[in-house]
Amino acid sequence: MTYTLFLVLIMIVALLLILIIMVQNPKGGGLSSSFGGGGTQALGGVQNTTNFLDKSTWALSIVLLALILLSNFAAPKANVVETSSEIENTIQNREVQDAPAQPATSTPVTQDTVQ
Repeated sequence: MTYTLFLVLIMIVALLLILIIMVQNPKGGGLSSSFGGGGTQALGGVQNTTNFLDKSTWALSIVLLALILLSNFAAPKANVVETSSEIENTIQNREVQDAPAQPATSTPVTQDTVQ
């Protein structure tokens, strides 16, 4: 249950991070340049929009990293010991079944074979 919650939160944060990054333009374009002009100075100007986008990018990146690390602890654990022993038992059973039958005849020991 908690692992699924972590996965949903990771997806939401990742989508928000993609949107924030796509809004930014490193050459001064994008959302921050669309507010250019004298009217935006009363609202805080382009610099405040750029600062908000930059800070939100860093914050979402840190939240995404933290969620990924925390989801590792909530991940369902597989029982590796039982799986390993089941595989080993299967391999041993195959070796016993596939082993060729030994011939029942025995060779007599003579002076020539001992040398």
